Amino acid sequence: MGNLGIALTGAGALLLAAAGVSGWLVAKRPLWVWNRAARRGLKRLGLARVVVPSPSGPQVAFLGGTGPLLVLIHGAGDHAGTWAKVAPALLRDHALLIPDLAGHGESAPGEGPIDTAAIVEGLEAVLQDLGRGRRATLVGNSLGAWMALVLARRQPALVEKVVAVNGGPLAGSGAPVNLLPATREEARRTMAQLRDPSSPPIPDAVLDDMIRGAGTGSLARFAGTAATMGPWLLTEAQLADLQVPVRMVWGASDALMPLDYARRMGAALPDSRLFPVERCGHVPQSEAPARFLEALAKALEA
Repeated sequence: MGNLGIALTGAGALLLAAAGVSGWLVAKRPLWVWNRAARRGLKRLGLARVVVPSPSGPQVAFLGGTGPLLVLIHGAGDHAGTWAKVAPALLRDHALLIPDLAGHGESAPGEGPIDTAAIVEGLEAVLQDLGRGRRATLVGNSLGAWMALVLARRQPALVEKVVAVNGGPLAGSGAPVNLLPATREEARRTMAQLRDPSSPPIPDAVLDDMIRGAGTGSLARFAGTAATMGPWLLTEAQLADLQVPVRMVWGASDALMPLDYARRMGAALPDSRLFPVERCGHVPQSEAPARFLEALAKALEA
């Protein structure tokens, strides 16, 4: 066979082994595969991975592009890669800053409870360090919307506008949703409440992966600090004093944060407009990226 034949045979065996491992990962750890691919997608767009010191420890963010600065802030249990489907379109006309919130993705703390104060401090450090004095539009989903409005109140000189996406700082929301399911059926009910009925069903392998990470993942670590979250909530009276405009892009099928929540928040804000995204749930940038981008474009222009 000769050295070349041996080498080709060995390479083929390695490729087959790699394919087998990849197939196993997709079948058994689909969320890990998706998360890794999404983060690599941000890098392929030319966004640089940057590390910023903060009181909460090193914070990771992706930065790149030119134009007005958009800061894309993910929700609890998520990470910067959640914006991978919409980042290419946004990068055409904007500079993007996409952080991993404290305790999420690759940002510290890597273990233990994730306190709301740590998230706020980490996000402020990223914005002050990488924003380079520019006023930014903060686009936040779920917890990210809550944190964006907290920052707009604490640091109004740094914030041009807030776009809240299915989230906010007011106490109370919609129907009870089990965000830490223990069985496949519980996970299926959870996803049904967070997505539109017309959206493709979540595969069982993904539901099983959700369950595996429910007890120890970043969402559980954050939820375990619920007793300390109260001081970071805002009242209607505090929202009425907000100095920056707020636009709301809202998946209309979300049971956790329904349209009524958005309307209640909008009634308290001095400058707000609501842009519903029909046939879409709690995470529209992932569930319906094209329609989300259409609504976001209107919100940014309004």
